[in-house]
Amino acid sequence: MIIDMTELQAINSFSRLESLKGVYGLIWLLVPIFTPVLGITIGILVIVRLERKIFAGVQQRIGPEYAGPLGILQALADGTKLLFKEDLLPSRGDIFLFSLGPSIAVISILLSYSVIPFGYRLVLVDLSLGVFLWISIASIVPIGLLMSGYGSNNKYSFLGGLRAAAQSISYEIPLTPCVLSISLRAIRRGSFAVFVISSLAKCERLPFDLPEAEEELVAGYQTEYSVLYLGGWNLSLPYIFLPHFEINEVAKAYLFLFIFITTRWTLPRMRMDQLLNLG
Repeated sequence: MIIDMTELQAINSFSRLESLKGVYGLIWLLVPIFTPVLGITIGILVIVRLERKIFAGVQQRIGPEYAGPLGILQALADGTKLLFKEDLLPSRGDIFLFSLGPSIAVISILLSYSVIPFGYRLVLVDLSLGVFLWISIASIVPIGLLMSGYGSNNKYSFLGGLRAAAQSISYEIPLTPCVLSISLRAIRRGSFAVFVISSLAKCERLPFDLPEAEEELVAGYQTEYSVLYLGGWNLSLPYIFLPHFEINEVAKAYLFLFIFITTRWTLPRMRMDQLLNLG
């Protein structure tokens, strides 16, 4: 059978089209995976920059100014420095628990982003029980911290892990009803104040940073969870008929971050008995 040039070109074009479809399919498969990771990374860089500048403002200092223009690359420089840190394992500790604990804490925090709606259709997993799932995932983080403290075979780290577990249990009880019932009416009844205090304790921020008081505690940073309870992408004030944009949730989240950071650098640390009695 003789195939002319036109048919041969058509066959080659069809083959290239199938190859391009496979490449595009792979790209669209990776986009939903790397987009949240990129967004979380950028958010962490902004949070670190915001905290250091607010910290400097509270203490009447300038803050970071050498890493990049106006010091905006300071968080990136700190992250690069951490990548070159030596990974040391305790010789007398449980290496398995020591390595597994931080992984459980970080994975739990990242999984909590899957049920947070950033827009009407901008959510990774749309579940009817998203709030309950978030509460369950958030309860796993202290387990990872406790495993890290126990696996390091260090008394200060172990005490820090016990503090994290006790603090989490004490403040998850008042936090859960606030999460399930928060509204402007609940704010007027005082539930919003309970929610803010419980969130500070849950995130282990000053004056509730007792689990991270010792230098030896293997804890790492924890993501602020306040974005879940502020009405999402909707405006928090009723009867204001303005467009609903995804930027609304981000703006409200950073507003709470500002409150958390300012509280950290203005209040002293509480004692452990005062913390548990307040919870």
